Amino acid sequence: MGSSGEVLRVGAVVEQCWHRVPGGTATATARSMEALQSREDLEIVGISALHAKEPSVPLSDDIPVCRAPLPRRALYDSWHYLRHPRPGLLGQVLKNLDIVHATGGVVPPAPRSALVVTIHDLIFQSNPEWFTSRGVHFAQKAFELAKAEADLIIVPSQATADACQEAGIEIDRIRIVPWGVDVKISEASISDVVAKYKLPSQFALWVGTAEPRKNLLRLIEAVAQTECQIPLVLVGPTGWGNTGINNSGINNSLDSPTYSENSAPIQLGYVPEDDLAALYAAAHVFIYPSLAEGFGLPVLEAMAHGTPVITSSNTATAEIVTDSDSLVNPTDTEALAEAIDLIVANTSEHRRRSELAIFRARELNWTATANGIAAAYHDAVL
Repeated sequence: MGSSGEVLRVGAVVEQCWHRVPGGTATATARSMEALQSREDLEIVGISALHAKEPSVPLSDDIPVCRAPLPRRALYDSWHYLRHPRPGLLGQVLKNLDIVHATGGVVPPAPRSALVVTIHDLIFQSNPEWFTSRGVHFAQKAFELAKAEADLIIVPSQATADACQEAGIEIDRIRIVPWGVDVKISEASISDVVAKYKLPSQFALWVGTAEPRKNLLRLIEAVAQTECQIPLVLVGPTGWGNTGINNSGINNSLDSPTYSENSAPIQLGYVPEDDLAALYAAAHVFIYPSLAEGFGLPVLEAMAHGTPVITSSNTATAEIVTDSDSLVNPTDTEALAEAIDLIVANTSEHRRRSELAIFRARELNWTATANGIAAAYHDAVL
């Protein structure tokens, strides 16, 4: 293994960048690995399954990726149940690393290396009903391996750190490293993107993967109850489970008298990364009343563009937002509606929160994330 002053060779799992629904974990992995690659004390190589296509979340060309001779499911199962790398190139790569970093979801073997595991959240343990049975089984196996074998555990929030401690991981093995954000947008492209999607001049925005814990039904109900009647735009892919909406914005199987077809949200589905940045910047308010999060990257992304946010008071997103006025009980649709009306109706309050959002987002950047991860790497090899 590397010692003090030496360059550490790190193999980081980047497979989630190819997932059908990559989510914030893929973005966090790709951006943090890019920031780590620029450090002189580290050499980064990505690890993935066999793919013919490029990843949906792009990786820097400066990061070489070693691809296993197996498709994803076979690779994951071989790692979790056989606990040794297959012969060939990937096996040789894993045997010649100082650090193996399981960046989330799957834990590869680390036969001659320190093992660092990122645990984004343990929501599958507290609320398994929000996930598929296979997803829960797989995540639980990964957690058990991390708990038994990891030299260090990286988490993005105090909320996840607390959950890990409650699940039996010692505090001295945990390092809290928040995710970061960057902003790449021009004023010209904002108006172009708004026109491209035929959006109104003023709208509220939500971004994420549509799944049960995102609390979309209550969000739609709350927007319908507002006095300002601001249109709601939903961006992101469909995930799994009963989200409370269908393609028209209404789930007709749910009896909810508080909204109608006229207040159904505008659903854009997946949008390219550049378009998403412009939508963040164009939105009048960003609303993210999730029931549970390990971090909540869309909240930070919106803040970095100066968009005031409204988010949940009882989950990890509260750690991102330093202004308590931006926090609400996600199950209280009336309080959520009032919070939206305040932002829309009060220009000075909108400006105040926009300025606070930008200031806070500057503190959470990918360089800071990389510094925290690098410190964990060096601790792991001591």
